[in-house]
Amino acid sequence: MTRSVWLKADSTVGDWDTRRKRITAGLEAGVDWILVDDGDVERVRELGEVNVAAFRSEGDVHVFDAEENESGCADARIVGKNGEGDGTVDLPSDFSGSADLSTLRREDEAEGAYVRILSEEYEAFAEAAADDAEYTIVVGEDWTIIPLENLIARIGEETDLVAGVTNAEEARTAFETLELGADAVLLDSDDPDEIRSTVEVRDAAERETLDLEWGEVLTIEQTGSADRVCVDTGSLMEHDEGMLVGSMSRGLFFVHAETAESPYVASRPFRVNAGAVHAYVRTPDGGTKYLAELQSGDEVQVVDTDGKTQEAVVGRVKIEKRPMFRLEVETADGDRVETLLQNAETIKVATPDGRKAVTDIEVGDEVKLFLEGGARHFGESVEESIIEQ
Repeated sequence: MTRSVWLKADSTVGDWDTRRKRITAGLEAGVDWILVDDGDVERVRELGEVNVAAFRSEGDVHVFDAEENESGCADARIVGKNGEGDGTVDLPSDFSGSADLSTLRREDEAEGAYVRILSEEYEAFAEAAADDAEYTIVVGEDWTIIPLENLIARIGEETDLVAGVTNAEEARTAFETLELGADAVLLDSDDPDEIRSTVEVRDAAERETLDLEWGEVLTIEQTGSADRVCVDTGSLMEHDEGMLVGSMSRGLFFVHAETAESPYVASRPFRVNAGAVHAYVRTPDGGTKYLAELQSGDEVQVVDTDGKTQEAVVGRVKIEKRPMFRLEVETADGDRVETLLQNAETIKVATPDGRKAVTDIEVGDEVKLFLEGGARHFGESVEESIIEQ
């Protein structure tokens, strides 16, 4: 499930200078959407590239054609401000007579609805809006989690549910509610740290956690030289982080980043010495790539020893001929997987006693693995009989 962060920056948060500072902080933090009044759309476009949603002005029935200058056109137009959605206009007893809902139902007039949950009636109104809205923004008053739970349970997948929040902790709760969580949050905050933290919560909510297992070393032997790949990322990795690499897609080895100091070379916390060119490396989408295929701008998955993941951008790939070790491991279910790693003390794998140089690994040691059933075809998992040996 893809999560997103919207940042509220309409006239209710202050004058343009205040709004501009908030928007700039959001762009720097990496928010997905900026929500403004329709008159500010072009201003936002001038500040940076981001999805822009705009509250639809009363009486605005203009339909944008494909040749119009897109700088003044919002990516989504939202009804509800100064209308029924925010309580400015009373809700009709019969929703069929709702002006906001009628606008949503008319083609090319609005893509989203904004509803303040002032009572159970407004909760029902949000549910009705979701039938026609691509985006349904709900903001709680004296917010409790129950209305959000109700809406998540009832709305389903026909709309993107955007929950109003004021800080990162509320965003975390919104993303975790009923395990499914809201699709997005609308953050109302000027604090750059809070904006950044909310984006970090979004990223964490999207990332998978892997079940890593132990395998027993059966063989560790020197081989001839091979073309070895160092993956240099645009991120600094922590001491317990690395990548999953291996000769066989069903069993990938956890290889530490070069974060440790050595008497021979300085640490390279942006680097994983990942093995030979033929090996797989796991990517953030759950697929794999051959190490030989990686190039600057690609994304790879960074994993820590607890299985928590994040993505990293490849900045550079270094391929050089180096002497190698063949490492063969038996898994708990009796399968055997292997890989080639460079014969060097700076390459370390995870063991129950901590990180250990591949040059010190012995038969009988345990190393950390990620095991996955199925074969791979162009990096995608497939149900197919393929023998890797």
